[in-house]
Amino acid sequence: MLRSITTFLLAVSATLACAQEVTLTRLADCGTGGPRAVNERFSDTYAYGDLKVAFVFSCYLVKHGDDYMMWDTGQAMSAAADVAPKVSVVDQLAKLNVTPAQIKYVGISHYHGDHTGQVDSFPGATVLIGKGDWDAVSSPKPGPGVNFKPFAHWISGGGKVEALPGDKDVFGDGTVVILNTPGHTPGHHSLLVKLKDKGNVILVGDAAHFHENYESNGVPTFNVSRADTLSSMDRIKKLAATHRATVIIQHDARDVGKLPAFPAAAR
Repeated sequence: MLRSITTFLLAVSATLACAQEVTLTRLADCGTGGPRAVNERFSDTYAYGDLKVAFVFSCYLVKHGDDYMMWDTGQAMSAAADVAPKVSVVDQLAKLNVTPAQIKYVGISHYHGDHTGQVDSFPGATVLIGKGDWDAVSSPKPGPGVNFKPFAHWISGGGKVEALPGDKDVFGDGTVVILNTPGHTPGHHSLLVKLKDKGNVILVGDAAHFHENYESNGVPTFNVSRADTLSSMDRIKKLAATHRATVIIQHDARDVGKLPAFPAAAR
């Protein structure tokens, strides 16, 4: 009996010793936002009247032990002047002493240009993207709104792609999980990150665009599926409740302060 207990404790100690530190950094500039009216485009029931919301564009670096993953890559540097970043993602990573070659994965919430603009800065990374979105990106005739050009390296077979039909436990230990949350686009995904000190965090991609949108189950007029959008928002809310997670709405300026200011990381 004593021997079995000792063996168990040694196994637990070994598991803890092997646990990888996970950190989450919100980059400072992934595009320039500003206030915008939301009634016509962001509610198919026109529920928001004269409401204007301060939008931001955001992308994130996840560190898992010695491995790195980017989550979304923001607007392209060549985007319109009113939304283009002032500093590239690569230059911001340099301030963290991280090079593009060190990025093992680039997780993409969905195929729109404000989330994929700088993905081509990481040609050595494996792209993790929802299958429905990858099918659209790699189609011979991509549809409207599908930002396929930055993926040319992967479309041609020059880089690795994992087209995700469902969830993805990125590092195999449950600390970083890409969540299947379709509706905004066919293969839209969100991200759950489990941090030792901060606790659990859910980055929603564009499953919701701002607080009122999330809280009232508002469905943008340009989403591909109303039913899937509502189902995905319900899933995120239940995950947040179950895991006591901080929900970060990536486009809402009110959520910027939920993570430390760049270059600090949440742990």
